[in-house]
Amino acid sequence: MSGFYYVRSAGEEIACRAKGRFRREGITPLVGDRVLLERNADGSGTVAEILPRRNAFSRPAVANVDLLVMIVSEAIPVTEPYLADRVTVRCEKNGCGAAIVVNKCDLSPGDRLAAVYEATGYPVWRVSAATGEGISELRRGLAGKICCFTGNSGVGKSSVLNALDPAFTIPTGEVSRKLGRGRHTTRHVELFALGEDTLIADTPGFASFGDETEEPIFPEELPALFPEFGPYRDTCRFDDCTHRREPGCSVREASEAGAIHPSRYASYLRMYEEASHLKRWELR
Repeated sequence: MSGFYYVRSAGEEIACRAKGRFRREGITPLVGDRVLLERNADGSGTVAEILPRRNAFSRPAVANVDLLVMIVSEAIPVTEPYLADRVTVRCEKNGCGAAIVVNKCDLSPGDRLAAVYEATGYPVWRVSAATGEGISELRRGLAGKICCFTGNSGVGKSSVLNALDPAFTIPTGEVSRKLGRGRHTTRHVELFALGEDTLIADTPGFASFGDETEEPIFPEELPALFPEFGPYRDTCRFDDCTHRREPGCSVREASEAGAIHPSRYASYLRMYEEASHLKRWELR
C-alpha cells in the first residue's frame, strides 16, 4: 500500500507511516533500516527515527546489508563475470560483504565462474535450485546475516530463495532460449525471514544495480576495491602505479602468473578506463 512501511518488531509485522519531517528533509526509509517505532492506538505505527546505517545502496534501495549475494550461472543464461565484478567493487566501496552463488549446477558444474571468485577470497557456493544440491550449505552460510540477492535475469534468484524455504513461494520466470536471458519476476525489494536470525532481500537484478545512482568510484580508488590485489599493490616499482602498463607492476605480473585471475584483472582494466572519463568538477 502506497505510503506505508512494514516494520518487524518482536516477531510482529506492523504497518507504519513515516514522520512528515522525513519528506521535508528528503529522507526515505530503506528496506533493512533499523528504526525507532512509535505505536498508535489503532495498532499501527509511526517510524519516528532511522538509526545510523552501516551501509546503503540507492538502487536497489537497501541498507545495513551484511552480505550481497550474486547469483550467477554457466547454463542458460551465462553470466558475464564483468557484471558480477561491478557488484563486488560496489560492495567494497560501500563496506558490504560479497558472495557468489553459482546456480544451475545440474546443467553445468560452474567450474569457470567458481574459479574466478574462489581466487578472490569471497565465499562461493555451487547450488542447484532444481535438485537441491548445495542448498543446505548455502543456508548455513547465510545464517545470522541480512543478505541481499541479485543477479542477471534468468539465473534463478527467486528459485534459489524458494529452495532455501519453499514457504516463500516467490514467482519465477522462464528463460528464453532464443535470447539467452530471462524476464525479471521481482518488481520490488522485499525482506524474507529465513529462520529467526536471517533476513534475505530479493532484488530486481543487475539491471537495477545502477552505478549512476551511487557515489562515483574514481580510478585511483579501484585497486583497493579488488581485495586480491592487496598482497601485490605495495610492491610495484612505482608508488603511483595504476597497475596497467607500468614496468615492474606486481599486480599485472601476478595476473600473468595466475595469482590474480585474468578475468578479474580484465574487469579492473575495463573499469579503470570507464572511470578515467569521470571529472570530479562536473560531479560537485
